[in-house]
Amino acid sequence: MENKRIFSMKELMNYVILTLGTFFLAVGLFLFLEPNTIAPGGVTGLAIVIKKVTGIEVYVTNLVINIPLFIAGVFILGRRFGLKTAYGTGALSFFLWLIQWFQETGGVNLVATDDLLLASIFGGVLTGIGIGLVFRSGGTTGGTDLGGAILNHFFPQLSIAKLMMVLDMFVIAAAGIVDRKIETSLYSMIALYVLVKVADFIVEGLDYSKAFYIVSDHPEKISDAIMDGLERGVTALQGKGMYTGKDKQVLLCVVNRAQVTKLKRIVLEIDPSAFLMVSTTHEVLGEGFRENE
Repeated sequence: MENKRIFSMKELMNYVILTLGTFFLAVGLFLFLEPNTIAPGGVTGLAIVIKKVTGIEVYVTNLVINIPLFIAGVFILGRRFGLKTAYGTGALSFFLWLIQWFQETGGVNLVATDDLLLASIFGGVLTGIGIGLVFRSGGTTGGTDLGGAILNHFFPQLSIAKLMMVLDMFVIAAAGIVDRKIETSLYSMIALYVLVKVADFIVEGLDYSKAFYIVSDHPEKISDAIMDGLERGVTALQGKGMYTGKDKQVLLCVVNRAQVTKLKRIVLEIDPSAFLMVSTTHEVLGEGFRENE
């Protein structure tokens, strides 16, 4: 019963984060990107292009395109996109409608700036925060990730990432064509770049650790020193030096950022000729780190 309650609270929190993410996404689109015809890819970007040509509101086009995409995804790819995708798509359109309604009824102009550079940067930041939060909640808002997955089903030789890039570049090019300015496409590329970087930061965050691979002639002494001095576990992997033909033990140890310098010092004090390889890991689950989610 307790486990079910915890699971329900986690799911509820995921939907809160998903809702907050779609709100940030809507604010970035409405205040910065859409008024300046900056379309950083995706279905929302395509909706901005369509509004420029037809006047149809972004929230309407977002639903009209995503609903058949979602249905096709369920039939072609299965139900793994599920309820959160449908909720994210609906929430984004709702917030876009709500912000527009507030502007019209309140008689206020919510457009933040007509400077294309500022609009592309700050619009990219806000939409990146929004998409990052949506991804952290385990949801999506449909769009090119779903379209790319569907196309990948028919063209498996092309990765989903490549297909998404093709779709996004098509939208970016279309923005410049309908606005009759190449600058619009270029600023849309800036917005897309900022969006991706910010979304990655939100998903990965600053909570990273360092993984050490250590090759030494004194693996027992080094592992004992690490376990005693840092209270971190060490795993011995069996390896073989192909040049010497000798069997070697490769030590694997993951530490937090504050312990990196101390671990290096421990290893090099025991074996100054030890070989160390250090890599950044953005997620570590288990004892001493985050609990399994």
